[in-house]
Amino acid sequence: MKNFTFLILLNLLYLAGFSQSNIRLNNYWENTYYINPASIYSEYQFVASGAARKQWIGFPGAPETEYLTFAARLYTSGTHNDQIGQIGVKVYHDIIGYTEFINISPSFSRSFRLNTKWLMNLGAAYKIQNISFDFTKATFESEEDLLITTKETKWSGHNADIGVEFVGNSFLFGVAIQNLMSPFLKDNSLQTNSNFVYGIYRGEIDNYFNLLLGVCVIKNENLYQGEFTVSGVIKTKKLPVFQLGAFYRTKNEIGALFGLDLSNTVRLAFSYDYHVGDISHSSFGTPEALLVWKFGKIRDCECEDLFK
Repeated sequence: MKNFTFLILLNLLYLAGFSQSNIRLNNYWENTYYINPASIYSEYQFVASGAARKQWIGFPGAPETEYLTFAARLYTSGTHNDQIGQIGVKVYHDIIGYTEFINISPSFSRSFRLNTKWLMNLGAAYKIQNISFDFTKATFESEEDLLITTKETKWSGHNADIGVEFVGNSFLFGVAIQNLMSPFLKDNSLQTNSNFVYGIYRGEIDNYFNLLLGVCVIKNENLYQGEFTVSGVIKTKKLPVFQLGAFYRTKNEIGALFGLDLSNTVRLAFSYDYHVGDISHSSFGTPEALLVWKFGKIRDCECEDLFK
């Protein structure tokens, strides 16, 4: 029984670290605030969003992830040139098997105009991390093991994220460090340190079609991943803005991206990715939905065209 309990705990720690290392949104290209506290959305004073992701449908105990974000621009007046920065909050919820994570992360970012073409945004976030293990959701080989593990175990921790973004009319470059304090914490395997370096290009082919390209490199401890995405954005006067694209994530994941402007201020994004490796034998893929609501349009905005 002791050996069985040890194996349960060992697998639990592995799954928790695996969850935090690899579960993230496909649609963060729509709003990079999901990965970087320095991100500031142009044109609008307030941006709220919500996202849900069901990892590996059909795979027992696979992660389920939800995000909520809200960001508010700070100004000395109502124009883009008089901004002070941005305050925001991100709530993250992840369940994998009988492990549950809840992170609450308030943030502040400051914007600096480098020249007529580029802005630099610096940001930092404080994180309250709550972790709980509910052993009653686990499957045990004997009633004796079940009786020992009927109690739910919880604890909380503290962490931080930092980041920088450079924003132009057609390009965006960013660097983000998540869970900055994890290498110095006792339980650093539960919420591991992750580093992101990414770039986005938006090119206007004509008045009706834009091309979006995105590249992101992620380092999580000794694990490296690359993500590549390409999308086409179709704009007409009679129909809403429509986006269709595809992405590849190393190793063995491919997927499709879909976006639609439901109104001038509400945008829906959806993705579906499929793992072509060993997981494909037990899973039908991963759906994800994201809703972005922008309101409080800035008067006389001299905003970069990237996110218009």
